[in-house]
Amino acid sequence: MRTEYLHALPEDWQPTALVFSALGDVTRQRILLLFEPGEALSIKAIASVFPLGRSTVVHHLAVLEKAGILSVRRQGREALYSIRYGTILESLEKLRLFIEHDLDKLSDKTSAR
Repeated sequence: MRTEYLHALPEDWQPTALVFSALGDVTRQRILLLFEPGEALSIKAIASVFPLGRSTVVHHLAVLEKAGILSVRRQGREALYSIRYGTILESLEKLRLFIEHDLDKLSDKTSAR
């Protein structure tokens, strides 16, 4: 059992934790699935397709932005959101490397028998 992480997540895992936490919500997943490749969407466009209040949609967008999953740019009075694919891929890569490391150790143990 690994007990060294019981009290704190390693600092280099913090961004990954934010991404997975943000993606742990179905509404936020659905928001991401709205985007066409390379598309930027306004709060108004996103809120118009959800049966949620605008403030709820803004909250979900803020969580995705804080996790680095969405970027926002201003165009006049409008905020346009777009997906930062690199952030998601980095988190998936971090998890993939963790799993591969464990599988390598497991393979070493079983082949030593």
